[in-house]
Amino acid sequence: MLDNQIHRLKGDIGNPDTFSFPVVYKKVMGASNSRVVMEGDADLIEPFVQAAKELEEGGVKAITTSCGFLALYQKEIQQELAVPFFSSSLLQIPIASIAAGEPVGILTASTSSLTRAHLKGVRAEHQRTIIAGMDEMPAFSGAILKEEITLDERAVAEEMKQVTAELVAKNPELKAIILECTNMPPYKHAMREVTDLPIFDITTLVNYIHLSL
Repeated sequence: MLDNQIHRLKGDIGNPDTFSFPVVYKKVMGASNSRVVMEGDADLIEPFVQAAKELEEGGVKAITTSCGFLALYQKEIQQELAVPFFSSSLLQIPIASIAAGEPVGILTASTSSLTRAHLKGVRAEHQRTIIAGMDEMPAFSGAILKEEITLDERAVAEEMKQVTAELVAKNPELKAIILECTNMPPYKHAMREVTDLPIFDITTLVNYIHLSL
């Protein structure tokens, strides 16, 4: 888990009620939104590896993270562990591409921070993708990315709906949508009001990995 204080609704990866099986959390101190999302700070690799190893030693069967931008270091962290490690929902881009076709839409917390290097980190740099972000959405960005205001669930749901509608309208050829941000899944019901495209997120990936075990 990142070192933040975000209010986590059911559906968010940080809420244990999201899952039908036991989950264990460990916060990586110092792993702030700014260091992970905006800076892509490689100095955080070792703290994440250490935290993951402690979880591994505690008996967990698979490990993930609370931020899709850690796709940048999927390989570096995974190769240090003995159990499956999946950093980001972006790992599902190739699956969505094969199953539904291309282009695949990516809805991210920060368009300006999501780079080709992140896609390359999960071997998705060759898929055709279209990226849209929540950068200019004040309720989402203020509460989740900047942590400056209290989370307003209704306002964030409306913003998610708006950005999704714009993404689909501008790109009618879109075949699927990936939610990069692990705080987005609680708002899929709002997205469903404007699209029936397949929506992949961190909870679909967690449940998939869980079933594999």
